[in-house]
Amino acid sequence: QVDLVESGGGSVQAGESLKLSCAASKWTATVFCLAWFRQVPGKEREGVAAIAPDGTTTEAASVKGRFTISKDNDKDTLYLLMNDLKPEDSATYYCAAQNTAQTCTLSMMEYGSHQGHNYWGQGTQVTVSS
Repeated sequence: QVDLVESGGGSVQAGESLKLSCAASKWTATVFCLAWFRQVPGKEREGVAAIAPDGTTTEAASVKGRFTISKDNDKDTLYLLMNDLKPEDSATYYCAAQNTAQTCTLSMMEYGSHQGHNYWGQGTQVTVSS
């Protein structure tokens, strides 16, 4: 069992920044493929960014250049720094983890989401107003 607890969501104006955190069970950041997803009501959950155990990252095209995923292995904490936020970034953001032998990419985590392979946090709400 892997525990994931997100924090850092809130309400901001367009153009502002937020940094989300996800506290994970011990060793999770070192061993697991980690990712951020987001979801708005009535829509499918979409992948935002992923980070492999070795620190390699992949991002969705919609956030590339604005969002940065990172982690602190010593603290077993995943982060998502979101700059230049837009109203369309408003969603509930979820932290996800998967223990896999496959190459850790956002596509792999999205596939794992559909297959029920990911562990999930409870989510944190981000609201961006124009």
